[in-house]
Amino acid sequence: MKVIVLGGAGEMAARAVEDLLTQDDVEEVVLADINRDKAAEFARQLNSSRISVTDFDAEDHEDAVQKIKGYDVACGAVGPFYRFEKKVVSACLGAGVDYVSICDDHDAIKSVLPLDDQAREKGVAVITGMGWTPGMSNLMACEGFRELGNVREINVYWGGSAGDSEGFAVILHTLHIFDGVVPVFIDGNEIEVKAGSEPQKVDFGSSLGEVFTYNVGHPEPVTLPRYLTGVQKVTLKGGLKENSLNHLTRCLASLRLTGTPRKKQVLGKIVNSSMPLLKKLGPSTGCSGIRVDVYGEKDGEKCHQVYRAVDRMKNLTGLPLAVGALMLGRGQVSRTGVFAPEAEGGISPHTFREELSSRGIHIEKKEYF
Repeated sequence: MKVIVLGGAGEMAARAVEDLLTQDDVEEVVLADINRDKAAEFARQLNSSRISVTDFDAEDHEDAVQKIKGYDVACGAVGPFYRFEKKVVSACLGAGVDYVSICDDHDAIKSVLPLDDQAREKGVAVITGMGWTPGMSNLMACEGFRELGNVREINVYWGGSAGDSEGFAVILHTLHIFDGVVPVFIDGNEIEVKAGSEPQKVDFGSSLGEVFTYNVGHPEPVTLPRYLTGVQKVTLKGGLKENSLNHLTRCLASLRLTGTPRKKQVLGKIVNSSMPLLKKLGPSTGCSGIRVDVYGEKDGEKCHQVYRAVDRMKNLTGLPLAVGALMLGRGQVSRTGVFAPEAEGGISPHTFREELSSRGIHIEKKEYF
């Protein structure tokens, strides 16, 4: 299997690359990144004969198509995804290469789902949103949906820590998802609510504990109702352990300092340079978590399933990306087109859980009647 990792020098992609190199059936991994020097330095650290480096600019469509051609799978970690996911998907379709990404912006996923027919015609599989959230969250929800009957409500929560990631793309994503209005799925309809609204303290267990979460712009309320038929409510809330940073981000959005990609880029650079100071504003755990609550019926009784996992953000995000790439390359995904991982014929929740467990990420599951 030959894999090209787009944005391969980034923090999340790096963990996927490390995992891919442990697999005997992966004969070649290419780090493709706009920052070729950074990619080359990472490749030197890995010290593997199976790894090579190339430059990659998602803005140059024709060059991107040529760079991707000939590989079995392309992994997508080119952020921010609200700028680049559609461009990268288009390049993969042009190259005729299967693609899996960690896209976590709701508007980006909405922009690529309409390419489903084009991908089917080409026989290409595009799995968008195969990381931590979305990704792990979708497949936890899918497992609960398949185990229970009459599932009507799914609530997804994530909690992170400023000390768990230092990537610039993560800062841009955070500014983006707290800006404007974001989707939720209520009473069988997608509606928009104010980003950063309805604070809720959520217990993620383990070393992360309780985190204040808010309505933010992630893809789960867009894709879960699309593929899990009959669900009437899907919500997504997330937040940082350092709640003062949540308040800061909401304040910046209310001042309209994050309303355009350019504004986010400028402000993101300021925030990035200030992170050593900002991290001191609250308790940092150095870990992140995911929680999914599924409400349905089991054996004739109402049942509430809770799925939780806590680990480093790079593990929660990068390892699902690697697993998705391996399952595509090994022919374990039967569906073509553009779809989220929970789609029928996509990623098997059972296989996914086993793969994560073998890599040290354990999903806790509890049932309440």
